[in-house]
Amino acid sequence: MSIEENKLNAIAFYKTAYEGNPTKAVELYVGDEYIQHNPMVANGPQPFIDYFDRMQREFPVKTIEFVRAVAEGDLVALHTHQVWPDNDQYVTMDFFRFDENGKIVEHWDSMQQIPAISANNNTMY
Repeated sequence: MSIEENKLNAIAFYKTAYEGNPTKAVELYVGDEYIQHNPMVANGPQPFIDYFDRMQREFPVKTIEFVRAVAEGDLVALHTHQVWPDNDQYVTMDFFRFDENGKIVEHWDSMQQIPAISANNNTMY
């Protein structure tokens, strides 16, 4: 797989899960293992599916914008802007490692809530 294909697949994986179909996301994009570095989610595909199924039940109305995707070697980084209920906004950085078959096998993330007041007029995304 090419770096460009990995970027497109990382976006499709995240979008599919975020919009309520994590089982399909795993079936299409995850490899034989799924190592998770987010402390709220256990290793493996099933804990990932359970987490996103719960998010969909609890927060069915939310949006995600993929601001940028950066790739190097077997890694893809996604920078997103998420809007949750009550205009609760977050900026995230997600990193995905791909195996030699172009499947996602590892994930890291960092999330920050966008404050109501900023010392500058620049967006965090």
